[in-house]
Amino acid sequence: MSNKIFAILTDIHSNVASLKKAISIIKNRPHVDKIICLGDCFALGSNPIETLEILQSLENCVFIRGNHDRYILDRLWDQETPSLEGMDPYDPICKEIVANTKWTYEQIGTQGLGFIINMHISHREVINDTMIEFTHAWYQRDEVPPTIEEAVNWKDHAKLIHKDLNNFIFVHGHIHIPRFDEAENLKVLCQGATGLPFDEDQRGSVAFLTVGDTFNWEIVRYDYDYLSVIQSFEDVKPPFYKHLKNTLRYASIRNDI
Repeated sequence: MSNKIFAILTDIHSNVASLKKAISIIKNRPHVDKIICLGDCFALGSNPIETLEILQSLENCVFIRGNHDRYILDRLWDQETPSLEGMDPYDPICKEIVANTKWTYEQIGTQGLGFIINMHISHREVINDTMIEFTHAWYQRDEVPPTIEEAVNWKDHAKLIHKDLNNFIFVHGHIHIPRFDEAENLKVLCQGATGLPFDEDQRGSVAFLTVGDTFNWEIVRYDYDYLSVIQSFEDVKPPFYKHLKNTLRYASIRNDI
């Protein structure tokens, strides 16, 4: 068969300005066969409602559930001592993120909840002799991506079951920084983040993965009006917004307000 081209979004965090630019880039790219959204769509942003509307309008898109999407599904704020990603539940930062999760749910409501319920844990495709696994972090967990050793074990196990496969690709989001690891016939890829990068580069990102007769991994970094997004935080003032403004401005985790 010929090549199959995937366009990949990840970690949007309701950054509508960046999401719109990413979608425009995808629409202008010829021969894209499928869009994959790797999760963390709504929380930690100022405009979850419009993000939901935009994502609902996408055709031929597979949506993967991220950890922040799951926090909404689990109603994290209703737990007695809610915690996330190993944080101390009494840490003020943790409390603010939990409050942001509740605020996000109140914005997207039951329609958004239904959208999250219908998300996938992972998505797998086989093209020629190549298996591709798409997840938010790791198909067994959504808060820590695989080490290269874990990914190799995954590949070896898959090879035992599918003896006709010779190449394996694991694509994840979550870490908000680009990753390209290789081991033998395995590649582990992450583009960074569409809406909230942590690599000190304010530009958004969309990735294009070509698999079939050839392999190509292309990360497109693009400029957008991130200052307008920072202003929207100031206008809306969701929980945790001061930290998020700095994170967006410096493209790194900034809790030093």
